[in-house]
Amino acid sequence: MAETVRTAPEFTVKPVAALEPSESSRIWSVDVLRGLVMVVMALDHTRDYLTYLRFQPEDLARSYPALFFTRWITHFCAPLFFFLAGTGAYLLRSKSGTTGRVATFLWTRGVWLIVLEFTVIEYAWTFVPWHFGGVIWSLGCAMIILGVLVWLPEPVILAFGLLVVGAHDLTDGVKLQSLGSFAPLWSLLHRTCTVPHTEFFVLFPILPWAAVMALGYVFGRVLLRSGENRRRLTLRLGLVATLLFVCLRAFNAYGNPTADVAFNSAGAWHSQASWAMTLVAFLDVEKYPPSLQFLLMTLGPSLIFLAYLDRVRPGSTIEKILRPLLIFGRVPLFFYVLHLYAIHVLAIILALAFHQPVQWLLHGAFWMNRLPAGYGHGLPMIYAMWILIVALLYVPCARFAALKQRKRSWWLSYL
Repeated sequence: MAETVRTAPEFTVKPVAALEPSESSRIWSVDVLRGLVMVVMALDHTRDYLTYLRFQPEDLARSYPALFFTRWITHFCAPLFFFLAGTGAYLLRSKSGTTGRVATFLWTRGVWLIVLEFTVIEYAWTFVPWHFGGVIWSLGCAMIILGVLVWLPEPVILAFGLLVVGAHDLTDGVKLQSLGSFAPLWSLLHRTCTVPHTEFFVLFPILPWAAVMALGYVFGRVLLRSGENRRRLTLRLGLVATLLFVCLRAFNAYGNPTADVAFNSAGAWHSQASWAMTLVAFLDVEKYPPSLQFLLMTLGPSLIFLAYLDRVRPGSTIEKILRPLLIFGRVPLFFYVLHLYAIHVLAIILALAFHQPVQWLLHGAFWMNRLPAGYGHGLPMIYAMWILIVALLYVPCARFAALKQRKRSWWLSYL
């Protein structure tokens, strides 16, 4: 246990010696799941840079199943980023035995991630400075909040997570104009929008994502249980969350904003012209901010899959197939930064090769509604380039993971 706990904290993974699942394979399974999340995330960002479409995949009036599901599968990434970061913090606390150490870890990593967001990561997206509250910024803020919460009893942390995740949709209809001087703070906490009186755009509001991290923290206790008990409880939690999503969504019940309030989704679902598009409408729930239905839809199946990974044994065919994901899961921040620059540079190379507009990729224009005429590619090219990017990143990620294992320098834990 003393060696494996080091692998869990999000974005500060320290790989253990073996690359096979050990007796405490729950840590192996967490690393593999995190690695899968990183690879799937790269698909979404590849699509962002290379698509020729000028609408979001969630726009049901113009979307189609292949496009929607290319986007939908990546919805699992952000919830697992935050959930597993909380889980890792709990495992670190169980290893160190002190609340102070895990609190310091969370505060320092949180500040570091915020600094990275506003410097290295922002520049990777556009090659120019801009004002954007993305996933790394929100992850850093959530870590700082959890660094305070860890001093509270675990039942209180659990209650905070459940209350915010379960009830924050009640505030979706609140108008910023009605909040006066409180509006900027509320937009940081719970609204995907440009913060009033600023140029700062918040894509990942802090409060609901901090609640997800708090739930992940408490879930860490589950991972400390004995093997079959741990797997059974993880599976049950996943099944309950998934079934609750199906029930809430089937009846267009509580937990997802209406279309006039939602940032991206279509709100309530209804039958479409084909069964495939009906399924698309059913799964089109709000991510910005994450609705209750969105979090149930993503975290539920993720826990089911984690319970399955926990059953994988050393030397099995499945274990051998999943080994590359283990590398990515142990150096997630390194992969995250590297893949943004790699995809951005690849987009420039492809634009030059296909004689498409390239200047906009050098001067900050990025979002789909800013695409110049004649730019972009279809899904086959996007998938091919995604596979290429992941393959190219494997070697540097493997070498960096090996470096972190050989050297225990403090600065490596920040990368």
